[in-house]
Order: sequence, then C-alpha cells, then structure tokens
Amino acid sequence: MTAGVTERDEQTSWPAAIVGAVRNILGRPLASFHLVLAMAFFLTVFGLVMVLSASSVEGYSKEGSAYGLFTTQVTFAVLGLVVFYIMLRLPIRLIRRAAAPMIVITTLLLALVLVPGIGTLSQGARRWFVIGGLSVQPSELVKVALCVWGAHLLASRRRDNASLRELLIPLLPVAALICLLIILEPNLSTTITVAIIVGALLWFAGLPLRVFGGFVITGIAIAIVLALAEGYRSERVRSFFGAIDDPQGAGYQARQAVYALANGGIFGVGLGQSRAKWNYLPNAHNDFIFAIIGEELGLIGGLLVVGLFALLAFLGLRIAARSVDPFLKLMTATITVLITAQAFINIGYVIGLLPVTGIQLPLLSAGGTSTLTILAMLGLLANAARHEPDAVAALTASGPARVSRLLRLPTPVPYHPSRADRLRERLDRRPRDRRADEGRASGRRPRDKSERGQSARLPGHRSSYDLLTSGARRAVSGGRRGDVSDTTGGRRAGRRATVDNRSRRADARRVANPQQERWWRT
Repeated sequence: MTAGVTERDEQTSWPAAIVGAVRNILGRPLASFHLVLAMAFFLTVFGLVMVLSASSVEGYSKEGSAYGLFTTQVTFAVLGLVVFYIMLRLPIRLIRRAAAPMIVITTLLLALVLVPGIGTLSQGARRWFVIGGLSVQPSELVKVALCVWGAHLLASRRRDNASLRELLIPLLPVAALICLLIILEPNLSTTITVAIIVGALLWFAGLPLRVFGGFVITGIAIAIVLALAEGYRSERVRSFFGAIDDPQGAGYQARQAVYALANGGIFGVGLGQSRAKWNYLPNAHNDFIFAIIGEELGLIGGLLVVGLFALLAFLGLRIAARSVDPFLKLMTATITVLITAQAFINIGYVIGLLPVTGIQLPLLSAGGTSTLTILAMLGLLANAARHEPDAVAALTASGPARVSRLLRLPTPVPYHPSRADRLRERLDRRPRDRRADEGRASGRRPRDKSERGQSARLPGHRSSYDLLTSGARRAVSGGRRGDVSDTTGGRRAGRRATVDNRSRRADARRVANPQQERWWRT
C-alpha cells in the first residue's frame, strides 16, 4: 500500500516539477533576453541547414553548384547577425530619433525600385535592387521602418483626449502610400504583411473596436479584389476552393506540398533525403520549405517549428506587457504579431488550410532581405527585453551578466519620460477648467476649444496610455455618447442652482438691511 502511494506521488510530482522549473527559468530577470538570443541563433542555423538541403538540387541544375543558393543565404545571415547586434546595442532614444528618417528612406526606395533601369525586372515583377551581385528587396526593409515609426508616432500621442484623427493621421496615409507602391511592383504577400503591421499598431494603441472591425473588413475586401484581379492569383484562390481540379495546373504546388508532408510521416525520411526537392515541388527552398521540413524530419520536426514560433509569440507579448516604455510596448507587440502571423500563414497554406499567398517562413525560407529584416526585428525585441524593469535593476545592481560581458553590451538605462511626455502627463492630470464646470452646471455650451475638450471628459475616463495593450479605446467613443445626457442633466442642475443663488442673495440683503427685513416681515 505504501509503495503504491509513493509511486502515485512520484507520478503526480513530475508535472509539478516541470511547471516549477519553467516558472523558475521565466522568473529570472534576464530570462526573456536569453531566450530571444537563443531562438534567434537556433532559427538562423536551422534555417541555413534546411536551405542547404532544399536548394541543393535546384542550385546544381541552374548554377552547376549545389552550394550557390546556400552561399547567398549564408552571406545575408551573417549580415543579419551584424544588424541584430547593432539593434541590440542601440539606445532606445536613438531608435526613436531614427524612426522618421527610416520610413522616409525606405519609402523612397520603394518608389525608386519601380523606375526602369534602377529596379530589376524578374518573373514579371520589379521588386529588387541588384547590388554587388546580391538582390535587395525594399519592400522587406519597409516592414522594420513601419514598425518603429508607427510605434514612435502612436506612443508620442498618448493623451486622454486623443481623437480618432490623431490616431489615424499620418499613419494611415503613409501606410496607404506604401501599400500602393508595393501593389505596383506587384507583391500582394508583402501588402498583406504591411496591413498586418498597421492593424497591430492600431489595435494595441487602443483603436475603437467598431472602427477596427471596419478597417479589417475593408482590408479583407481589398485583398480579395487584388487576388481575383490577377490571373495566376485568381487561379490559386479558385483551386483552393475546388473550382479548378487540375493536378498539373494552379493547384500543382499545393498538392505536391501535401504529398511531401504525407511522405514524411511521423519521423521523416531523414535530413537531406527529400524526394520533393528533386524538381517535384517548385520553390521548395523558399515558400514551401516547411513541406521539406515535414518530409525530412516528419511530424516531430513540423511540431518543433510550430512550437518555436509559439514560444516566440509568448516571449514577445511577455516583453511588451512587462515594458514600462509605451514605445517599447507598441513596437515589441507589433513585431511579435508580424513574425508569428507570417509563420502561421506560411504553415497554413503549406498544409492546405489557406490559399497560397507567397509569404515566407521567417528565418527558415531562403530570402536574403527577409532574413536581414527578421534578424533586425529580433534584435529590437532583445533590446526591449534588456529594458524590462527587473532586467535593468539586476544589471544596474550586479553589473553586466556573462552574456552581456561577452557581447560587450552597455548597461540599459531605466525609462524616464521625455520632456514632452512629462508635459502631456501634466496636462492630463491638471484640474478641470472652472469655466467648463460652471458651463456644465448652467447648461451652456463651451466657448473655446480648450473648454470643449475639458467638458467632453467623463469622470471615469482613462488615458490611451493606460489602455495601451487592452484595445479598449472604445471608452472614448462611449464618453462622447454620454455628453447628451450630461447636457440634459446639466440644464436641470442649472435651474436648481439659479433658485439657490436667488435665495442666497435674498438672505444677504436681509442681513445688510435689517429695516427692509422688518418691513418684509410686516
């Protein structure tokens, strides 16, 4: 009996021990920073191995060398790690100052790539610059710039009375211009990722749910129109819904991806032993590299990739929730949504749950500029992890840790609001205008803009800074609807206040003139 109880206790203690170990690891001050570093390194190395395996046959048939595409990918991976290190070292204030120049330069590059003779035309699209034999895609660079600039713009506009116009302008016009330039290339997949960035920024900034839903519906409608406008895109969509049942036509690539996954089974056929890469699956090293992973490493390898991106999503949102800087909150949350959305859209269309869009699998698909930008985003994510309050306190109290000393990283500076931020907070905390209170009591309309802004607030109103990650900006619109009832109640209160003032003035006259008081009594 005792042995059975002991065995049962040991079995139930294993899950508790695992949960305790995970909590112990995540409870360390620099846990997020170390995990982001480990994931960036592991995904980069794993991606290089899979690109070598998936591109060897195509590289040999086109260039006469099995290592041609792999060498290019290694070059961009090394450059990406350098950019990762630079982003990791940059002070947060310097990143915010560089936000506007970044968006201007990348938008100009998007315009220049459309000019014949400057941009390179390949496969019916003009998307690349060729510099020193390496192709650079400006539409990938604009993703980083839009994440940083959008977060800087919305974080600097956190106020109690921030209007819908201040949230949407100039973010929405600039994003529309970027999408227009990308559509002209054409490149629908990158247009979708830009829309994801803008949607994540506005959601975490607290856009009202009704307005956000309207933008989502509008974006989906525009994406459907663009997908059906081009011949090969419409054929892909129709083949996904079964309108075209042609195994050698538009649905060929998706079918071959499913066949590769089925061939892999649970444990896979072995690393480098894929059959689909022998010209059965087009773009096996790029858009459909997850099919090669599933074939060579099986279901276990595919679940490992899904688990890694799920862990990255958890880490990114954890860093955003623990940050005290509103800019870091917005930037890290947006970057996390972008990377994980790209990953799960890619996996979704490879396994047949979504139409083929051409969105790459971050750090695993072959693509030089994409690898460069994803590593830059992960560098910003790791930089934000070092600026968590617990991490800053630990590094300040005990000095740089072993990893920080090895990488020669500077000690992070605690977040201090800028002069403009302090001014906004002071203005938000100031008492209400006396004239606005009197006007609300008497029922009259406010006279000037400042009085209108003060009279429009409700007692329980919270700022967009407090609602940054809750998506509860709907309180603003609800507050505006409440002004009608407040005005009606104010008129009633004004009439009561008028009667009270008349009685007080009459009492004062009686005290000042006792004879008049006696006459009034007689």
